[in-house]
Amino acid sequence: MEIFINLAYIVASVLFIFGIKMLSSADTARRGNQISAIGMLLAVVVTLLNNGLDFTWIIAGLILGAAIGGILAKRVQMTGMPELVALFNGFGGLSSLLVGWAEYAKDPTFGSAENPIFTGSAVVFAILVGGITFTGSLIAYLKLSGKMGGSATVFPGQKILNALVFLALIVCGVIFVMNPVSSWAIYAVIGLALTLGILGVIPIGGGDMPVVISFLNSFSGIAASAAGFVILNNVLIVAGCLVGASGIVLTVIMCKAMNRTLGNVLFGGFGAAGGKAQEVEGEMKPLSTQDAFYVLEAAQSVVFVPGYGMAVAQAQHAVKELGEILEQNGAEVRYAIHPVAGRMPGHMNVLLAEADVPYEQLCEMDDVNPTMETVDVAIVIGANDVVNPAALEDENSPIYGMPIINVHQARTVFALKRGQGAGFSGLVNTLFFRENTRMIYGDAKATMTDLVGQFKG
Repeated sequence: MEIFINLAYIVASVLFIFGIKMLSSADTARRGNQISAIGMLLAVVVTLLNNGLDFTWIIAGLILGAAIGGILAKRVQMTGMPELVALFNGFGGLSSLLVGWAEYAKDPTFGSAENPIFTGSAVVFAILVGGITFTGSLIAYLKLSGKMGGSATVFPGQKILNALVFLALIVCGVIFVMNPVSSWAIYAVIGLALTLGILGVIPIGGGDMPVVISFLNSFSGIAASAAGFVILNNVLIVAGCLVGASGIVLTVIMCKAMNRTLGNVLFGGFGAAGGKAQEVEGEMKPLSTQDAFYVLEAAQSVVFVPGYGMAVAQAQHAVKELGEILEQNGAEVRYAIHPVAGRMPGHMNVLLAEADVPYEQLCEMDDVNPTMETVDVAIVIGANDVVNPAALEDENSPIYGMPIINVHQARTVFALKRGQGAGFSGLVNTLFFRENTRMIYGDAKATMTDLVGQFKG
């Protein structure tokens, strides 16, 4: 039976790898997701064949978890997906913490383990990473959901305090590994890990949340892999490593898209301080949807630049309908996607895919920028930092050096916003004061629907 289970784990791991590979293409992503799901189903089924399992608790856990997950999945809106992903990451970390804690509770001295020091180290690592992931993800959830301020929270001596907490965590971990009967040490590790997760995420501003979500996703995979070492489960080790590695790669890609290092994102306190940004001259110039219709009617090239505002308004279907009408009117239509647009990795891609926007019309930043000067109309839907010219022009701006979509070079820019306030990161967007920019205030979905109606009417 043990040989059969391990062979099944190998098959499941291969399915995971092929499934993740297929996720890199829109044409094969759905099938890749299905293949990965089959691999996970296989891993779960063969794990349940192990002897000594208490199926009463397993069935109770399945029923409770399925009920909670089903209700959340049914009720969550697309605008709430970033927060939901943050919670998923957090509870993944919590499960790893509980696995490590349970392994210690089962055998406090690790006397039955072949290598007590290795087992103890795996327990400490699973608790450390799992605890940081859990509370860090909860803070990310609170920031994303608006239950906590999105700006960076910093105070004097914060970095020193974080370093001392981490050092104390390592010391307590070493004490526990060398002397497992020191129960106080393992509980100190749990408390310090949970504390470090909070202290580590509160100084990260809202504008960096997509990177944080990706990083915590990677951490949840690493925690799962550590839990796999604790209970000696091969498929959990492999699956955790795959999630951890892919999350780190995505995090690095997103950091490069912001022209920042991961250390700067995690420890920079973005948005909390910095040089004094240049004062913005001029004023925002509003435009009615009727006047916008006349401009769009004559446009031969239109680029949509979606941001979180599109998600809030659930405007993706109306945007797609307007895009189709513009194409029928003879215009070339594209959708420019910045790597960190929205509040989680791939946020805009998910929304546009939900609306069945053709994948070939989605353009990356580097592909659309060289032709932006030839664009007749760029329609910015709730995006802020990713189109802010201050990133190119104002050396004192916190986002200076960050690559942006150069919509300010288009002949005309329509910026759709609900009001005149700053974006989630708290920075004023100088694009809105440009001579070629016109502001269309109101709900993005209502604005798009109004424009569609004028074309049809």
